[in-house]
Amino acid sequence: MRDFHTPGRSEVLATEGMCATSHPLAAQVALNILQQGGNAMDAAIAGSVLLGICEPQMTGIGGDCFVLYNRAGEDQIRALNGSGRAPAASDANKLRAKGLDAVPLSTPDSVTIPGAIDAFCHLEETEGRLGLDAILQPAIHYAEVGVPVAPRVALDWEIGAPTLQGSARAHYLIDGQVPQTGQVFRAPGQAEVLRQIARNGRNAFYSGEIAQDMIDALKELGGVHTAEDFLATQCTEAQPISGTYNDIDLVEHPPNGQGATAILLLNILKNFDLGSLDPFGPELIHLEAEASKLAYDARNRFIADPDFTTHAERFLDQTVADRLAALIDPKRAMPAAAPLTESIHKDTVYITVVDRDRMAVSLIYSIFHSFGSGIASEKYGILLQNRGSGFNLQADHPNEFGPGKRPMHTIIPGMLRQDGRVLMPFGVMGGAFQPTGHARLLSNLTDHGLGLQAGIDAPRAFADGGVLKLERGIPPSTSQQLCELGHNVQVPETPLGGAQAIRIRSDGVLEGASDPRKDGCALGY
Repeated sequence: MRDFHTPGRSEVLATEGMCATSHPLAAQVALNILQQGGNAMDAAIAGSVLLGICEPQMTGIGGDCFVLYNRAGEDQIRALNGSGRAPAASDANKLRAKGLDAVPLSTPDSVTIPGAIDAFCHLEETEGRLGLDAILQPAIHYAEVGVPVAPRVALDWEIGAPTLQGSARAHYLIDGQVPQTGQVFRAPGQAEVLRQIARNGRNAFYSGEIAQDMIDALKELGGVHTAEDFLATQCTEAQPISGTYNDIDLVEHPPNGQGATAILLLNILKNFDLGSLDPFGPELIHLEAEASKLAYDARNRFIADPDFTTHAERFLDQTVADRLAALIDPKRAMPAAAPLTESIHKDTVYITVVDRDRMAVSLIYSIFHSFGSGIASEKYGILLQNRGSGFNLQADHPNEFGPGKRPMHTIIPGMLRQDGRVLMPFGVMGGAFQPTGHARLLSNLTDHGLGLQAGIDAPRAFADGGVLKLERGIPPSTSQQLCELGHNVQVPETPLGGAQAIRIRSDGVLEGASDPRKDGCALGY
C-alpha cells in the first residue's frame, strides 16, 4: 500500500472494463465505446485515433502502429504489424552519394507510407463489433470542435515545433504560435479524412484525393512516393515472441519492432540478483545500464524488416545473454558495447483496453520523433511520420534503407502472461527507452514487489548514446557514485517515457495504472 501522506496516485480498480492511456479524453472515449457494447478492440482504436488529435506531436493518422491482443475467451496472444514501407523508388546509394551516413529526419526520405489506418481498418473488420463509422465518431467530433491542449502536450509542442515546416505550420500552430495549455486545438481537415474513412474504409485514405494530398506534399520536397506505394500498403499478422523472467512471460511483437531487445535485456539481467539490490541505488542502475548497452548493440546489428532480419533467435537464446552478461564489469562502465561484443555477434502513444469478456488489447501508435518529419499534407493537414530515419545507410546491413522495406521500429506493445493466462497488457512510451522501460517495470514488480502504480511512478535511468540519463527522482548521491563508475550522467530535458498498464487479477478485478509523466489516466467501470 502506498504512503497516503506523500503525493501520488492509487491504482484504479474496476470489474467490467478499463482503459489506460496518456490523455483523459481518449480514456473516456474508450470507456464509452465499451459501455455502448463495443469490445476492447473497438475501444482501443477509437481512443487511439483520438490521441492523434489530443497529442498530435506524438501520433496521428500519418503514422504506424503495432498491436498485441487476445480474443474473448482465449489466452492466445496475437500480433499485428501496422508499420509502413519505404517507397519503391527508395535508393540508399543516392543518399550515400550526397555524403550522408544516416537518413535525414525532416526530409521526404524519412517518410515511410503510413500503416496505422490500414491496420485499424483491418482490426475493426476482423475483431471489432461496432464498425468504423461508430468508433471514428468521437475523433471526428473532437477534431472538429477542438481539444484543450493538456500541460504535458503543451511542453512537448514547444520543444517539437521547430520541426514543423511549410503547411504543417499552418495546421499545427495557432496564429503562428505554439498553443499554450488550455488553448483549443482543432483539426478540421483530419475530421474530413476520418469521415471519408468511416464511409469508405481504408481505400479512402490510400487512394484518391487524400492519398494525393500526401503524395503532393512529399513530391514538392523531392520525395519519390507514388500512388502505387500507398495502394500497396497492407498490415501483416505476426507471431509474438516471448521470454520468461521470475516465472512471468514477457510477450513482445517480433521484428521490425525492437521488442526482442527487452527480452534479451532481461535474459542478461537474470545473471544478477537484482532483488537483493536497492532498486534505485548505483549498483542496480549500473547493471541495468551496462546490460542495456549490450542489448541495444544487438538491436542495432540485427533488427530490421522481418523479411531481412538476421539472427532473430539470438535475442531469445539464454546462452547468448549469459555470454554478454560476462562482459559486464560491476565496478566500471564500458565506453562502448560494439568492440566488446564483436566476437559474440560475428555469425520502437500507447493505449491498453480490457473488456468484460477479458479481451485485452495492447496498442502503440506513433509518428516517431516529435511531429514526425514535420511535413504535413496541404489540404487535410496529415502529419507524416519519419520512421524511415530508423533505417541505416550501411551497405548490405539487414536494416539498410531500401525499396519496399520496413525500418527498425522503436515502438513496442507488451503483454505479461503467467501460467498460460494473459496477466497484463502494458506499454512504456519513449522512443529507444522502451525495451529498458519494459524490463525495468517487470523488475520493479517482481524483484522488488512494487505495486503497479508505484512500479510505473518509480524514477528511471537509461543508457543512451554514451550518456546515462537519470531522472531527477534518482538521489544525488547515486548520481555521484555512477559518475565515479565512469558513466557520463545527465538529467534529460523531459522525463523518460510514459507507461500505461492494466493488470487482470485472478479474482476478476481489473487494476489500472497510468504514468504521471503524461496527462492521462486509467478509467474503469
